[in-house]
Amino acid sequence: MFLKSLTITHGNSDNIRDIQFHAGLNLIVDETPDLTGKETGNNVGKTTVLKLVDFCLGANARGIYSDYENRRNEYTLVKNFLIDKKVCVSLLLKDDLLQEDSREVCIERNFLSRKNRIQRIDGINKTDDEFEETLTSLLFPGHYGKKPTFRQMIAHNIRYEDLSINNTLKNLDRYTRDDEYETLYLFLLGCDFEQGDIKQELRAQIDIEEKFKRRLESSQTKSAYEAALALLQSEIEELERRKASLNLNPNFESDLDELNKIKYQANVTSSEIGRLELRKDLISEAQRDLQSGVSTIDVQQLRQIYEQATHLTRDIQKTFQELNDFHNSMVQSKVHFITQDLPKIEAELVTKRKHLSTLLIEESKLSVAITQSDSFEVLERLIAALNAKYQTKGEYENTLRQLSSVESRLVELNDELAKIDKELFSDEFTLKIKEQVNKFNRHFSSVSYELYGEKYALKWDTKTVRGRRLYEFSAFNTNFSSGKKQGEISCFDIAYTLFADEEHIPCMHFLLNDKKELMHDNQLLMIARFVNSKGIQFVASILKDKLPEELNRDEYVILKLSQRDKLFRIEREINTNRADG
Repeated sequence: MFLKSLTITHGNSDNIRDIQFHAGLNLIVDETPDLTGKETGNNVGKTTVLKLVDFCLGANARGIYSDYENRRNEYTLVKNFLIDKKVCVSLLLKDDLLQEDSREVCIERNFLSRKNRIQRIDGINKTDDEFEETLTSLLFPGHYGKKPTFRQMIAHNIRYEDLSINNTLKNLDRYTRDDEYETLYLFLLGCDFEQGDIKQELRAQIDIEEKFKRRLESSQTKSAYEAALALLQSEIEELERRKASLNLNPNFESDLDELNKIKYQANVTSSEIGRLELRKDLISEAQRDLQSGVSTIDVQQLRQIYEQATHLTRDIQKTFQELNDFHNSMVQSKVHFITQDLPKIEAELVTKRKHLSTLLIEESKLSVAITQSDSFEVLERLIAALNAKYQTKGEYENTLRQLSSVESRLVELNDELAKIDKELFSDEFTLKIKEQVNKFNRHFSSVSYELYGEKYALKWDTKTVRGRRLYEFSAFNTNFSSGKKQGEISCFDIAYTLFADEEHIPCMHFLLNDKKELMHDNQLLMIARFVNSKGIQFVASILKDKLPEELNRDEYVILKLSQRDKLFRIEREINTNRADG
C-alpha cells in the first residue's frame, strides 16, 4: 500500500489542504528562515502531517494537539480549531500508484466525540474495535486478533517521535516488553509460529499468578510465614496448657474448646473467601480485556464490502462469515481458556459463605453460654490470647496454602510454556530464523553499502528474562552520531520493504520520517536517488535551510509550510473572521 493523498477539510467540506503523494521522495518543507524551537503543533505543522497520517491509521487524536514529551500539555488553539471547525482528515491508500485500477482504501476521521464522530473506512463508520479490525483485515489479511497488533506492525513505517527516530528496532513505546518485540520481529521476518498466540495466553496467565503471588508475599516471604507459624504453634500449646490447669467444670471446658475451634474455622473460611474473591476478580478482569476484542460489527454491511473486495481481488479464498466466525471463535477460546476455573470458584464461594454463616451463628451461641460462667473473668485473658493466636494461625496457614497453590499453578503454566519454547528454540526453527535473517541482511547490507559505503546487518541472539528464553534482534552499529543513526534507520526501513516484497509478506510501501535535517546532505541525496529508483515512497519533513539544493524541486516537494502559511491555516481563518466582523 502507498499513500495517494491526505486531505484536510472543514466541516463544510472546504479544503484546508489537499496533499498529493507520489512514488519516491516526498518532502514536506518548512520555509521559515532561521527557525528555532521544537517541531510541534505550535510551529508550522510539518511534523503534524506525519501525525495526521498516523491518526488515520489508528493513532490517538491527542497526539495531534499535545506535546508528546508531556501529554498533559495541550495546544489549545489547535485543539479548539479541530473541534470547533469540525475538521475532517481523509487518507487515501492505493495498492499501486502506477495502476489506475488498483485497489484503493479511503480512511476518514475527525476529532469529535460520540454521535458526531467520523471514523469511516470506504464510507462506512466504524467503532474503535471495528476500525482496527477492518484496517488489519484490509492491509494484513487474516491477521486480526493475532500478535503482533496492527499498530505494532506499521510502527517502523511511521517515525516522528524521539523513540522511533533514534532507535532502529526498539521503536515502540517505552512500556513494550521484550517478548512483544520478539513476536513482532519473528512476524516481520516471516518466521511464522503457530503457537505464538497460545504462548501469549500462557504469559498472560503467568502474569496473573505472579501478580497474585506478589500480593500474598507483600508483607513476608513464604519461608518467613513458615517460621512464624512454627513459633505461633508453640505459643498456642503453652496457652492451652495454662488453660487446662484451671479447675473448670466439664461443660465449660467443652464449650470453650468448641468455641476456639469454631473461631479458628471461621477465620480460615473468611480468609479462603477473600482469596477466592481476589482470584475471581483477577480472572474477570482478564476476561473483560479479552472480550473487548469480540467482533460486534454490522455483519450485513461488512459482508457487502467483503463481497465487493472478493469481486475485485480473486485470490481471497475465505468467505466473510468464515473469517468473522473464526475471529469470534478464537477470542471465545481465549476467554474459555482463562475463565475455565470461574464456575468452580463461584461454587466454592457459595459453599464457604454458607459455612461461614453457620459458624458465626454457633460462635454467637457458645459465646453467650461461656459469658454466663462464673469462671469467665479468670479465663478472659487466656481466651483473648488464644483467639488472637488462632486467628493469626488461620491467616498464616491460609496464606501458605494459597502460596503453595500459586506455586503449583506457576509450575504447571511454565511447563506448558517450556514445551512451546522447546519448539520455538528448536534447531529447525532456529535454522529458519537464521535463513530469514540472512535473506534480510542481503538487502540491509546492500542498501547501506550503496547509500553510505558501509554494511549494516541484523543479528539475533537468545537471552533469558525472568527465567524465560527470548529471541532478541539488534542491528550492527559502530557509529553513534545522530546522522549515522538516521542513516541506519532509513537503510533498515528501505531494506525491509524490499525484503518483504521478495518474501511476499504484507507491508506498507511508504516510510514517514521526521527531522531529516539531522542527516548529512549527501546521505539524503543518496536516499532520494535510491527510493526513486526502487519506487519506494519516502516521506520526510525537513527545514528548508537544511535541504540540499538538488532536492529543492517541485518534483520532490509536496508541501511547503512557513510561519505565514501553517498547516491548518488557523491564523488565516482568525484574520478572515475578524475582517468579516
